[in-house]
Amino acid sequence: MKNAESISPRLDVRKTYKLYIGGSFVRSESGRYLPATSNGGAPLDNVCHASRKDFRDAVVAARNAFDGWSKRTAYLRGQILYRAAEMVQNRADELINEISRSTDSAPEEAAREVTCAIDRLVYYAGWTDKYSQIFSSVNPVATSHFNFTTPEPTGVVVVLASDEPSLLPLVSLIAPVILSGNVAVVVASEKHPLPAATFAEILATSDLPGGVVNLLTGKRNDLLSHIASHMDVNAVVDGTGCGEVAAKLQSGTALNLKRYSTHSLNGSDWFGEKAEDPYWILDTIEYKTAWHPIGL
Repeated sequence: MKNAESISPRLDVRKTYKLYIGGSFVRSESGRYLPATSNGGAPLDNVCHASRKDFRDAVVAARNAFDGWSKRTAYLRGQILYRAAEMVQNRADELINEISRSTDSAPEEAAREVTCAIDRLVYYAGWTDKYSQIFSSVNPVATSHFNFTTPEPTGVVVVLASDEPSLLPLVSLIAPVILSGNVAVVVASEKHPLPAATFAEILATSDLPGGVVNLLTGKRNDLLSHIASHMDVNAVVDGTGCGEVAAKLQSGTALNLKRYSTHSLNGSDWFGEKAEDPYWILDTIEYKTAWHPIGL
């Protein structure tokens, strides 16, 4: 029998994080993968390299989920977002580990980011049944009618996450999009995709219906032209802070009249009130005006 010192070390079995589309974890149709590394260049795990076909599949899944999600009551959507916060809290250690090893940050710093992400979900969960009251109106008219203006979700929204911090911007951009009934196709950070992929795994175990949030990993530039040109995408929320990305998206969205919004904050600002702006909700809603005759 060989002693322990003579046994050769085993190879690590690295995890390959899949794409999250329609409530299922799927491999890229292209079969391509990319290595995820830490800030210092240390190899971590692998992520799928999303293709144009993967993006199109994610849009289809989001569109299929839109009708059911948008018809949920505001109260129920708030409860589901709150449940997502509960699940993140229950599995906080996993996210802390992913952030710490991806960014080479201290566990205490990673824990602060996870805690803020939980609070951010709870904060926006509270807006689901309040934003309509605040941002709607009863309009004065010169005839014997009531005239109401109310906000409604716009549809399929593409969200592009920033690279720093690795998790909190993603959560801060997704929550105000979906709370109103929109559905999202999220392009994760290219530099630090593992926290986002783990967050998707947590969402899959929450009450959030499949297809409401879809997550793609890989090279962001490979998808920009497809995002801008896709005719079934209604809006784009860009958190990258990259001028080149913004130019490519805006040049395409100008042709098909997608709504484009940018929310680029400095790293520390994502932890403060600037990332809790309720007016971000307005970026992905449309206003509907209805007339109703006044009864005698």
